Amino acid sequence: MNSTTAAAVASPNTLLVHGLTLIAALGSLLFGYDTAVISGATAAIDANFVTPRGLPETWANFLSGSTISCALIGCIIGSAIAGPLTVRLGRRGGLLVAALLFFVSAIGSAYPEIGFASVGDMGTGALWPFIFYRTLSGMGVGIASMLSPLYIAEIAPPSQRGRLVTYQQIAIVGGMVLVYFVNYAIAKQGNDAWVLSTGWRYMLLSGALPAAVFLLLLLAVPETPRWLVMKGRTEDARGVLRRLSSEGEASIVLREIEGSLAETTGKLLSFGGLVLFVGIMLSVFQQLVGINAVLYYAPQMFRNMGMTTDASFLQTVIVGIANVAFTLVALVTVDRWGRKPLLILGALVMAASMLALGFLFYSGNVGTPALIAAVAYIAGFALSWGPVVWVLLSEIFPNAIKSQAMAIAVAAQWFANWIVSTTFKMLDGSSLLNAHFNHGFAYWIYGVCSILAALFVMRYVPETKGRTLEAMQHLWKPATK
Repeated sequence: MNSTTAAAVASPNTLLVHGLTLIAALGSLLFGYDTAVISGATAAIDANFVTPRGLPETWANFLSGSTISCALIGCIIGSAIAGPLTVRLGRRGGLLVAALLFFVSAIGSAYPEIGFASVGDMGTGALWPFIFYRTLSGMGVGIASMLSPLYIAEIAPPSQRGRLVTYQQIAIVGGMVLVYFVNYAIAKQGNDAWVLSTGWRYMLLSGALPAAVFLLLLLAVPETPRWLVMKGRTEDARGVLRRLSSEGEASIVLREIEGSLAETTGKLLSFGGLVLFVGIMLSVFQQLVGINAVLYYAPQMFRNMGMTTDASFLQTVIVGIANVAFTLVALVTVDRWGRKPLLILGALVMAASMLALGFLFYSGNVGTPALIAAVAYIAGFALSWGPVVWVLLSEIFPNAIKSQAMAIAVAAQWFANWIVSTTFKMLDGSSLLNAHFNHGFAYWIYGVCSILAALFVMRYVPETKGRTLEAMQHLWKPATK
């Protein structure tokens, strides 16, 4: 019986599969929560750590942008070590490490003075422990960003895999929306001065609660059968497969897993370089379209439109809600329409929206038209490049090289994220560029990158809808046997 036939007869334990998916997706919720929580603290970082230093504009913008995006350095490190970590400790073990990092970093970034001085007494010197704890947070995000979709993909039946992996993207944007509401609620507890002095700490500390819940729930989940087979624990793998489906189906899937792992050397380039190139470029384009410049700096973007602090936080909530709503569209279309059509459609919507937003800033026609363009951009990303890239990264790499290849692709994604996030602050804060383009220049760059992303998908990305993970290796020509 081939992989397609096995997929057709599968009748998974739906309740268990969905329960494990939701627990794994909590790692993605914390991914979204921890990356977006900083949006509420950007002004406080400048006020407490950057402005008092009296640096020239370019250096002040660089330090501010580097501090805000320092978690992304941790993301690069976390995603790079996630491969060997998951080989050694397993998918579940790696997620446990991520949960612990989330918990510690939430407390430490809120109170970076702990262990050094009383809270508030270090002045600008607290910047360095703050960067350390935010980097730890990024390491947790980097590990979870690889292992949450990988865990889900490895316990999901092929006919539902696209939808179930999309849950993790819903969790990412859900975490972002949740923290936007949390930040808004905290900001409403005092005036702007209170937010700059105290409120920002509560925003960052709030992540400790979901991190603790995630850590406790992970203690109850099993390891994935594919990792168990790789470690020679065949009977343990069979037991997990029985729980996920049935005795007969477990035997079929177990044989397929063993066959896929034995078919090549397991070296990174066993299937040639194209599969790795496609994975890396999907990751890079997901960031070059500018999504995290919008998500991280949403309050700043709305302040550039002339809104007050409260109004800018409220508009950020609207953007977050749009992100969730259109990710739900992807949930119901990714296994029907396929991966490629959604990626191409989304890239074109994002290109039109970013180019329009750039022209609106350039012309000074901000307000409702600019908000509409921003929401349209978020919609385009949420129904395509947000969830579908994670689906593809969890699918396209053959089992024998999945841990290595996915770690490299995800690390490349976080590196591109760091580049975009750091340079946006420099572009958007440049007096010279703003004198000519009025905050519109960066958005034009992201619009052009969206067009290039659509062209890349048309040329290089295969359709993976409906294929088993074991069948993915047939999409790529093996370089060695």
